[in-house]
Amino acid sequence: MDKETKRKLKAETKLKRKEEKLRRRDEKRARKAALGPSPLLKEFWNLPNMLTMGRIVVIPVFVWLTYDADPMYSLWAAALFTLAAVTDVIDGFLARRWNMITTVGKLLDPLADKLIVMAAMVMMTRLGRIPAWVVIVLLSRELIVSGLRQIAASEGMVIAAAQEGKWKTSLQLTGIIALCIHFIHPVHFGPFVVNCDFNVIGKILLYLSTAFSVWSAGGYFRAFLAMVSKRGAVRASDSPASG
Repeated sequence: MDKETKRKLKAETKLKRKEEKLRRRDEKRARKAALGPSPLLKEFWNLPNMLTMGRIVVIPVFVWLTYDADPMYSLWAAALFTLAAVTDVIDGFLARRWNMITTVGKLLDPLADKLIVMAAMVMMTRLGRIPAWVVIVLLSRELIVSGLRQIAASEGMVIAAAQEGKWKTSLQLTGIIALCIHFIHPVHFGPFVVNCDFNVIGKILLYLSTAFSVWSAGGYFRAFLAMVSKRGAVRASDSPASG
C-alpha cells in the first residue's frame, strides 16, 4: 500500500470519526431537549401568566377572609379583590406590550376572572348581602355568552366585546368590592365626612351590572345571528344555480 492510499484512508477515518462525534453530540442535545420542560410549561413562567395564576391562588384566601363577615377581614377581602382586578389589567397590558400572548394565557386569563368573580358572588350570597337570583342571572349570562363565542369561533367568526359588556364588568367589580366592605364606614370628601353604607352601594351597582348583563347578552345574540345570516347568504350566492 503506497503512501497516497494510506493518507486517503487516514483522512477518511478521521472524517468518519468527526461525523460520528457530531452525530453523538446532536443526539445528546436532542435527549436534553426531550427531557426539558415543554413549551406550555415554559409559558407559565412569564410575568403576565404568573400574575394570572396569582389571581387563582388567592381565591381560597379571599373565601377565608369573607367567611365570618368580620369587619376588618371584610376590608382585607375588598383590598384583595381590588388587587386581583388591578392585576387583570396589568397582565393584559404587559402581555401585549412585551409580545407575551401565549396559549396558556388565553386559557387562564378569562378562567381566573370568572373563578374569582364567581367565588365572590357565591360568598356574598352566603352572607345574605345579595339575593341569589342576581347571581343566577349573572352566572347564566357568562355561560351563555361564552357558549356563543365558542360556537362562533368554531365557525371562524369573532364576536367583539360590546361597550355594554365593559360597563357591566366595571359595575360588577366595583359592586363586589363595595359588598365585600359591607359595613358603614366614614368616608372623607375634603372637609366633609359622610357615613357610607357600602352594602347599599354595592347592591345598587350590582343591580345596574345585572341590567347591563342582560342588555349586552342580547347584543351578543343579535351579533351572532347577524353573522350566521350573513354567512348563509354568502354561501347561497356562491352555490351554483339549480337548473
